[in-house]
Amino acid sequence: MDLLNMLVNKNVESIDHEATLKAAARKMRDREIGSLIVTRSGKEVGIISETDLARKAVAEGLSPDQGRVSSIMSSPIITIEITETPERANDLMRENRIRHLGVTEKGRFVGIVSVRDLLRYFKVYYDGIGSLKSTK
Repeated sequence: MDLLNMLVNKNVESIDHEATLKAAARKMRDREIGSLIVTRSGKEVGIISETDLARKAVAEGLSPDQGRVSSIMSSPIITIEITETPERANDLMRENRIRHLGVTEKGRFVGIVSVRDLLRYFKVYYDGIGSLKSTK
């Protein structure tokens, strides 16, 4: 069984690259999510996260009504193949200093795994292994 397949969120929300920063922030708020895949002509071209909005838009004084998603998105999307392990996903996130990782299946984008997804996995996995738990 592919563990990463169990963790990936396949119901990914997207936003057009020309959308405003305000539209992106509102969509994340309304959907209670931390990132959106950015599309251009139906193709995935980048990703925008809450962190991008804070560090690249708000901190730099970009106008929420005038600024475009494309101006702060991260591109290309860093991805991992769905057959990889959660441990490898964690390593990629750490190496690239990101919190959302695109997941592909045979090279085709299928979803996102977040640092929160991995934290839940590691908590369940390691809490279930008696030898790794503290005996005190």
